[in-house]
Amino acid sequence: MFPIRRIGRFSGYSRLHFRRDLTSGFTVAAIALPLGLSFAIASGVEPVYGIYTTVVAGILISLFGGSRFQIGGPTGAFVPVLLGIVLTEGYKSLLLSGMMAGILLVLMGVFRMGALVRYIPRPVTVGFTAGIAVIIFVGQIANFLGLRGIEKHEAFLPNVREIMAQISTINGYSVLTGAICLAVILMAARISRRLPGAILGLAVSTVAALWLYPGEVATIGTVFGAIPAQWPAISMPSASWGEIVRLLPLAFVVAILGAVESLLSAVVADQMTGTRHDSNREMIGQGIANIVTPLFGGIPATGAIARTAANIRHGAATPVAGIIHSVAVLIILLAFADYAADIPLAAMAPILMVVAWNMSERKEFRHLIRVKNGDAIVMTATFLLTVLTSLTLAVGAGLGLAAILFIKRMGEVTGMTKAAPDPSSKHRKVHAHQLQPERECPQLQIFTLEGALFFGATDLLGETAASQLRTHATVLILRMGKVLYLDMTGESQLRLTVRELRKQGMEVYISGLQPQPRELLARSGFITEVGETRFFAHTGETLLFALSQGIDHDKCKGCLRNVFQECAGLSRPAAVTEVVDELRASKV
Repeated sequence: MFPIRRIGRFSGYSRLHFRRDLTSGFTVAAIALPLGLSFAIASGVEPVYGIYTTVVAGILISLFGGSRFQIGGPTGAFVPVLLGIVLTEGYKSLLLSGMMAGILLVLMGVFRMGALVRYIPRPVTVGFTAGIAVIIFVGQIANFLGLRGIEKHEAFLPNVREIMAQISTINGYSVLTGAICLAVILMAARISRRLPGAILGLAVSTVAALWLYPGEVATIGTVFGAIPAQWPAISMPSASWGEIVRLLPLAFVVAILGAVESLLSAVVADQMTGTRHDSNREMIGQGIANIVTPLFGGIPATGAIARTAANIRHGAATPVAGIIHSVAVLIILLAFADYAADIPLAAMAPILMVVAWNMSERKEFRHLIRVKNGDAIVMTATFLLTVLTSLTLAVGAGLGLAAILFIKRMGEVTGMTKAAPDPSSKHRKVHAHQLQPERECPQLQIFTLEGALFFGATDLLGETAASQLRTHATVLILRMGKVLYLDMTGESQLRLTVRELRKQGMEVYISGLQPQPRELLARSGFITEVGETRFFAHTGETLLFALSQGIDHDKCKGCLRNVFQECAGLSRPAAVTEVVDELRASKV
């Protein structure tokens, strides 16, 4: 009865699993149906295309995605981007952009780039999500108020001006219809999170409009025509090479946005269920869905956080729940398409307004604002640019600003300080506070480098070399145990500094190299140039070896005692041990 039970994630599938998936699937379908219609209208296309997307993308994402509970379909995050493409390029270009985005998503998954999307800073995500929420909310005001003569624009401010210009055409019946739908949605949420508030609100407000004031409000039928009660034929979008090149940046934005949204949804599912998703497989599944969906006229789709959470709350056991949800939406389409034409647009507006409110990240937004640091600046800039310009510019600027602030912070925590052995420390550690005039060694200097030695902090070596290292000392020990990262710019500056010091007759030794800096210095030839014998695991070994290389012990009697204490217990080469024994015998 259940042949899929032997396939991958469906291993061990049982009747109990099927009953749970069936209940969850039909419940989520009741949520997805009005959202599919609403998101399609908000994106500037016919409402039925949202249903096609819900059906096709929902099935494919559940079959090929990397999360057991992911529900795929059209989402609010895409609305501003898709509306912009429709207004500037047209519906056919939207289909082509979605297909190209799908190919990009598959490539991201194949080349295992799924994890890279997670590195988008949280302030950037919060900023553009909140911005999208504002755009969606404001975009539904005209339908809620029943305004006439509204011309849609790609930019936010022209749309606001359009609403203000047509505010005198407000329709009281539309406001009443929207208010009824909104009230039902809010009441359903108060009664139980399991109630499909959107479809209940849609049904109640539609019945009210038909019975109490028929013909007084705009409906799907009067604006878009009847919804066909049949499945569309496959149609391959055609395009020239020039059009593909022109649409590639838009496809890239759709792909990145879809990747971010789907992985965020998968992470939420993991947190709710204790499972772990496969991010690369998720990218491939999202890609396949977005390649196939445009063949049926569908718009770009991704993982939907709210629907995925509802799927889990209603007991879903496997990806079969996602497949059932899509099949249920298809059944409703074929059975009740004739009635969908009577749905008032004013009844659909509050559905998207509630979606916008829920996706606005308002708590996180307030939290980051209160922190008043660089993250707040990044988030605010991303938010404002999303609302006032475009999502592409906003995300690019947000990532750039976040990178600049990160580089600045990393540069600030990178430091270079002079140090000396501490006799009061239990393990005779080297500390900067031990530098007192009577303890300063005239022949040997110790400097501690810490932080990341990269392109944002390379002036540190040059400035320190210029100001502090031009002394009469003949030996320099660089302690690099706290340098966890080194890039080629840092390597170049380190090489130049060491060369300059050696020209001045100073011997340079390096201790405590971490794996990443050591690997880079080995590959670049730096270790070979300096000499393998000048690199040590511990500061103590470095000190003892340096003392065995011709330092005038008589000049160092005041500081060598601490050196011996610092090095006690360390394993040392035989030659160094002999030097230590000799110096101890002379009671230095």
